[in-house]
Amino acid sequence: MKNLALVVALALTSVAFGQGGADAPKNDAAAKAPASKAHVLSVEELDKALADPGKVLVIDVRRPDEVSSNGGFPVYLSIQAPDLEHSLAWIPKGKPIITVSNHAARAGKAADLLSAKGFKVIGAVGSQTYEQAGGKLVTHIPVPAPKTAAAH
Repeated sequence: MKNLALVVALALTSVAFGQGGADAPKNDAAAKAPASKAHVLSVEELDKALADPGKVLVIDVRRPDEVSSNGGFPVYLSIQAPDLEHSLAWIPKGKPIITVSNHAARAGKAADLLSAKGFKVIGAVGSQTYEQAGGKLVTHIPVPAPKTAAAH
């Protein structure tokens, strides 16, 4: 009986300290695989690509409220992530593409989709990540204060 109590105590201890159970980390390749295959651009790479804006197409897959509150780039094509696949016909194939989201997760998925459809994608970037790393966003649009009813 003492041995059974010891085994139960050890099992509970290993689960409590993350050494077993459903929440234990898995050491397989799938757990470590990146969310997308797209190259995430550094500040230097993006600045270099944007130095001649006529030679690159920036596709921002964020919602308009995210662009206005988090900032954006001076010239870009706005296609929200859920609409991207339905918009392929009017995206020019002649220019290299950079995809943008807040932290590059959606941008990476968008870049993967575009690459799979034959577009030349340079990489993905997160606007907030870019700014936190020292990049300068050009467009910050302050959200207007809510209108209040005038007193009578």
